[in-house]
Amino acid sequence: MNCIDVCYKKVGDVPILCNVYPPDLSVNNSTRRLPAVLYFHGGGLCVGNRVTWFPHWMKARVVAAGIVFISADYRLLTGATVYDIIDDIKDLFAFLGREDTIFETEAGARFGIDTESIAVAGSSGGGKCAYLAALYASPKPKAVLSLYGQGGNYFTPQYLTPKPYLGLNVSDYAEFLHPNHTSLPPLADFVPDKSLRMSLSRLCLQLGTAIDYFTAEHEPSLSERMRSVLSSAGTADPLVLQDAMKEVIPSQHHGVFPQLNITSSWPPTFLYHGATDMLVLPIESRHLKTLLDRAGVPVRLIEVEGKGHAFDYAQDAEVLYGAHFDEITQFLKTALLPE
Repeated sequence: MNCIDVCYKKVGDVPILCNVYPPDLSVNNSTRRLPAVLYFHGGGLCVGNRVTWFPHWMKARVVAAGIVFISADYRLLTGATVYDIIDDIKDLFAFLGREDTIFETEAGARFGIDTESIAVAGSSGGGKCAYLAALYASPKPKAVLSLYGQGGNYFTPQYLTPKPYLGLNVSDYAEFLHPNHTSLPPLADFVPDKSLRMSLSRLCLQLGTAIDYFTAEHEPSLSERMRSVLSSAGTADPLVLQDAMKEVIPSQHHGVFPQLNITSSWPPTFLYHGATDMLVLPIESRHLKTLLDRAGVPVRLIEVEGKGHAFDYAQDAEVLYGAHFDEITQFLKTALLPE
């Protein structure tokens, strides 16, 4: 399959890339504008790139349907913040929408992207990117697909309560932690199992400080202020707790939390989650579904019993989950392809 490697922006001298996978196209003299699924990789927002943990099942089905599949890099925590990631998403949409952004296949077919017909998708931390695209991309995506996506509910012990039992040696990560982290490069080389970045998102969970790195609110710690609300709220209803959290989070940071920005204009959404996921808890997708239901947004949630994080990468995933993959593909086709 022809893959077109593209730089969609630079941060200083560092290129930020995306890979473009076109469907089969006949060669003619016209340049077509095609619908696209824009995918954001997982890695807890801290590690990975456009070719890691790649959803081959999704790419294959999307391009077979005549839709372009795009897998994009974005800047990583802790050197970047969620605001930098938002800028990358907005810049990617702007790049795809430019008149001179034209791609060419190996066979010589030329095409661009119809930015009025883009669906966004993401796995794990990339699900958070898909949610941010739903809020900030222009034009607004036609649909959102989240695979065990982070960001459906940040107001939980998973993100806010320290967990020393996770056992990571904090001193090993000094370069990634406040105040040293600001000198990190905007992207990092990905070396599976040989980089501290592989466990950096888990370290943020261990310390209970992920929100500080999202927002650059370290002194005083925004995570600590939110933790005090969590402690005093006890077993409060998640919607009641969300309202309480909104009061303590500075208004300029409300935009970092998708759950505080759900309205009827949110795109139709498909949520896919393992019911025993211990990294991104399924309560995140459940909470987001509750918010979308309340806003009148079409939403579908499938929880796969007995499955944890990243279950769709299993060797036998096609056999086990092929029917789900087909349903997800039909959701994307309905959003992007005219009848």
